[in-house]
Amino acid sequence: MKILGIDSSGLVASVAVIEDGQMLAEYTINYKKTHSQTLVPMLDEIRSMTELDLASIDAIAVAAGPGSFTGLRIGSATAKGLGLALNKPLIPVPTLDGLAMNAWGSGKLVCPIMDARREQVYTGLYRFTEGRLAVIRKGSPMAVTDIASVLNEMGEAVLFLGDGVPVYKEVLDGELTVEHEYAPAHMSRQRAGALAVLAMEYYNEGRTETAAEHKPEYLRPSQAERVRAEGRKS
Repeated sequence: MKILGIDSSGLVASVAVIEDGQMLAEYTINYKKTHSQTLVPMLDEIRSMTELDLASIDAIAVAAGPGSFTGLRIGSATAKGLGLALNKPLIPVPTLDGLAMNAWGSGKLVCPIMDARREQVYTGLYRFTEGRLAVIRKGSPMAVTDIASVLNEMGEAVLFLGDGVPVYKEVLDGELTVEHEYAPAHMSRQRAGALAVLAMEYYNEGRTETAAEHKPEYLRPSQAERVRAEGRKS
């Protein structure tokens, strides 16, 4: 079984290939260039370096949202184009699930947070049970103070990761009464390798779709849509 993973849902662009439980390659970059400039060249570099015949992959895993509207569209378009050209199924992986997978083996509650602007984050709650990622609270947009209240009520130690950490760390430190810590740099951002490993489980559970069916899950309207809606009210 060979899975190609693509994640451009946030600031990071990442591509990986796993085969039968082994990581063949992963290319992750967190720099100033846009995903439209980096994603396809990264994929081509992996293909070249590993002598990968794209026709040999079994499925394409893609971060399905939430995240950056532009980033999700670029990742979705890339995955859909490959899926249609190669006649391969897509495995949509919720972005927060893939991000939480970075913390595999943690004994704490895992709380990925992605900056959603306006003092909100995209977040969910996870834990690892018997070597598998369990969703405790499904991903949704929330105020930072609200997720802090939820965690205080649960009363468990928590591990945070994601691009929302540097933005809201000071708020979390002030609001939280439970033990908490923040993942180090190599765990704290999206990685297509983690996404692809989780996608393997989803594939075995039959959680696939055709390239034509795939649509990213934004979880809330874009800024342009909100501006239009507010304009209609005025």
